[in-house]
Amino acid sequence: MSSSLGNGDTPRFDPHFTENVINAIGPKTTPRTRQVMSSLIRHVHDFARENEITVDEWMQGVQLLNWAGKMSDDKRNEGQLVCDVIGLESLVDEITFKLAAEAGDTATASAILGPFFRHDAPELANESTIVHGVDDGEVTYMHGCVRDVKTGKPVPNATIDVWQASTNGLYEQQDPDQVDCNLRGKFRSDANGRYAFYCLRPTPYPVPNDGPAGKILELLDRHPMRPAHIHLIVIRDGYKPVTTQIFDRIDPYLKNDSVFAVKESLIVDFVPLKGNPKATIELEYNIGLVPN
Repeated sequence: MSSSLGNGDTPRFDPHFTENVINAIGPKTTPRTRQVMSSLIRHVHDFARENEITVDEWMQGVQLLNWAGKMSDDKRNEGQLVCDVIGLESLVDEITFKLAAEAGDTATASAILGPFFRHDAPELANESTIVHGVDDGEVTYMHGCVRDVKTGKPVPNATIDVWQASTNGLYEQQDPDQVDCNLRGKFRSDANGRYAFYCLRPTPYPVPNDGPAGKILELLDRHPMRPAHIHLIVIRDGYKPVTTQIFDRIDPYLKNDSVFAVKESLIVDFVPLKGNPKATIELEYNIGLVPN
């Protein structure tokens, strides 16, 4: 095991270097920026010394970050996917949700955004479908109520932005055979806080292996699979937004999600649906929003 100390407890590396870098932060820096960047510099420098990172190894890391940047666009965020496979986004999500809970906010549990969100999903009427050209999936009637967690009253006019992968494991922007914005849509809760639409029962899929995130999984001898899930972002003026994912209880990857995003409160049950010619199963999912 390497040590930062040489013979006679003499430091092998400049003991003042890290403090010199931190002390270079100027007086106009905000307190929060100073706190975060000082900690980041200290941790990164300690990591480099502890592992005796060489120039060649450091450059491999730089090239990986550059690769992620070159692959990213408004339809795929590879840098975010790199953060996902090392658990960073899920950890930050846990911290954010914990801080909110300690402040008395008990909204629907959050989960990571993921790399395939699009801002331009179409707004659709309640009771419509986001499924187009998919013949091998289980059509699901998803519905529920958006409520104020403080009062319990319904929240009208909340936007429920939903997206999911198709049965082939691909989001529409990954798959030229899917129509634009397939399996995406924005819905609004009605006067009673209700929303409803048709989607697919989600299926598990591998995260893409054509970029640095896939390369990291390969190097770490880890599987790439994500458990079946549906993404949601719920927004309403006057309330704190919720970004989350919901997971099918029967999925085999719930306990070893490749991006560590599963929370017990986000596991849901799909149940048989009778008397509806458009769907064979249903999912009732109610959403709690916290006022600002």
